[in-house]
Amino acid sequence: MSIWDAFERISKKSDSMGKIDYIIVGLGNPGVSYENTRHNAGFIAVSRLEEKLGFKVDRHKFRALVGEVTVAEKRCLVMKPETFMNLSGEAVTEAADFYKIPPENIIVMFDDISLEPGKLRIRRKGSAGGHNGIKSIIECLDSEDFPRIKLGVGSKPHKDYDLADWVLSRFSDDEMKLMQSSADNACKALEYIVSGQTDKAMNEFN
Repeated sequence: MSIWDAFERISKKSDSMGKIDYIIVGLGNPGVSYENTRHNAGFIAVSRLEEKLGFKVDRHKFRALVGEVTVAEKRCLVMKPETFMNLSGEAVTEAADFYKIPPENIIVMFDDISLEPGKLRIRRKGSAGGHNGIKSIIECLDSEDFPRIKLGVGSKPHKDYDLADWVLSRFSDDEMKLMQSSADNACKALEYIVSGQTDKAMNEFN
């Protein structure tokens, strides 16, 4: 067997580590200019999950950066869409169609301006609530029936502040510490949801 044949066998094996049971999605915008902005709270949560579970979301697939990890004995595809926020549903639907994952097994983590930094809110399903990333996912999946973990990023400092400018602004150092705490809690909530204990996640973190 040549070295290239061996490499191909290893690559195929690594791409088929087992059936995917859940898709975990962190929403945000790709690129250095958007790092640590409020709209990238989902990306921040995914980064914390990588640190805690020792895996990488660094392969390009489904118009996203993806990685695979086991959470609560379930094999999960973890995604950071690269479509930009407003087209997040296109990446999520590609992955869901490929692995035949129903909406109830797609968990989405994203920013919520109605909650202060450090706060979480878990929901089994629901409307977009004005969030364009969630709106895109609902439209592409043709379903609202996917669980979501909302990470608080704080409300606009005053009513005349432009919403787009606010969600694309960066966290202060103190806010970032709170976001790391909420990202830790989001990882714990993920474990509960994947293991069928969504009520426990809601009771503990809402």
